[in-house]
Amino acid sequence: MAAGGGPSKADDPPPHPPKDQLQNVSYCITSPPPWPEAMLLGFQHYLLMLGTTVLIPTALVPQMGGGNDEKAQVIQTLLLVTGLNTLLQTMFGTRLPAVIGGSFTFVAPTISIILAGRYSNIPDPVAKFKRIMRGIQGALIVASALQIVLGFSGLWRNVTRFLSPLSAVPLIALVGFGLYELGFPGVAKCVEIGLPELIILVLIAQYLPRFVKFGNHVFERFAVILSVMIVWLYAYILTVGGAYNNAAPKTQNTCRTDRAGLINAAPWIRVPYPFQWGPPTFDAGEAFAMMFASFVSLVESTGAFIAVSRSASATPLPPSILSRGVGWQGLGILLSGLFGTVTGSSVLVENAGLLALTRVGSRRVVQISAGFMIFFSILGKFGAIFASIPPSIAAALYCVFFAYVGSVGVSFLQFCNLNSFRTIFVLGFSIFLGLSVPHYFNEHTAIHGFGPVHTGARWVMHFIFIF
Repeated sequence: MAAGGGPSKADDPPPHPPKDQLQNVSYCITSPPPWPEAMLLGFQHYLLMLGTTVLIPTALVPQMGGGNDEKAQVIQTLLLVTGLNTLLQTMFGTRLPAVIGGSFTFVAPTISIILAGRYSNIPDPVAKFKRIMRGIQGALIVASALQIVLGFSGLWRNVTRFLSPLSAVPLIALVGFGLYELGFPGVAKCVEIGLPELIILVLIAQYLPRFVKFGNHVFERFAVILSVMIVWLYAYILTVGGAYNNAAPKTQNTCRTDRAGLINAAPWIRVPYPFQWGPPTFDAGEAFAMMFASFVSLVESTGAFIAVSRSASATPLPPSILSRGVGWQGLGILLSGLFGTVTGSSVLVENAGLLALTRVGSRRVVQISAGFMIFFSILGKFGAIFASIPPSIAAALYCVFFAYVGSVGVSFLQFCNLNSFRTIFVLGFSIFLGLSVPHYFNEHTAIHGFGPVHTGARWVMHFIFIF
């Protein structure tokens, strides 16, 4: 009681009480929107995941000796496998609205395979590409066993039982904020296109609904489609108007809408199939390095699954469901190895952020997006049109959606005792080292050309870099 006899302020409820589920989600997992709206929302998820799907093969295929034809075929294959993995995850895995696509975590061991000495003496670029692809497939097939065993055996369930709200904060926050290198640095590569996309996306999603009362949900739910259409048209006008005719080749490749080389290279109809590049080859060291990449993606996907669950206003995930989802993700990596997608699979963080922006966590929407992935992976020309979006537009989208996922992790602080010095230490120490240690490795590699541990075995260095 206060001195005057009334109730003390300490007895008043907090202004924002902790809630296990977000309350302002329009459509939860089992409540799909009307079919026309669900189709548009599904296409929006497809449009967003194209950035990662195009970026990884574009960076790796030329190093493997492949040209535009091989790059288009790898993108088609990655699209098909992403669609299949998303359907499997939403139907049999966690059954969350999570998109399972290509992962940047597997890029480091993939580059290790590309730089292996046994491929350097192959004169034909296409033959070299196929040989390297078969080596990557073998490593992915072996690496998939790690998640399959940990997931379906229940071992990962025993680990996730110890996940507390405090441990979830750095886990999820670093999944989102840790991808900052893919955000504004990509926008700055073509700032006259990337920056307008970032500004228009924020204006449409966050400010127009406050001023336009009629149909304001349209701006919140379809901000990606609206902003990408506006800026893509603007970029096309700059391209045909000759704004980049005298620009440097690097600027033209980043800013022009006709330099991706996918539309001409993509076939009209092509169905990717397993072992399309030939039988996989196996190397123990490369498979070992890829297994550690698989473990890192397992940890990242665990955080992303929790973020998807919260953004979709689902109940907290039981450890058994998380373990089952990891097992099905392992099968997804196996499919990546069988089909030959250059990289393994994990939960796409940007699509997890889109759930928070649209406030639509419907499972059906993500399954529709998987249908778009499979459809456009077969009709190559049509899929290549959308895949030719300038990369700076995708980078601007990442700035928003990676931030959303990181903030979802921060939101778990409401369940923590922030008046405890131990809580403050664990939180600050984990986040600081989670950012500082990778920066040290990147800085050392940029200066010296190799990591802190320098050995003759390239796969060992990449293993340490990944871990």
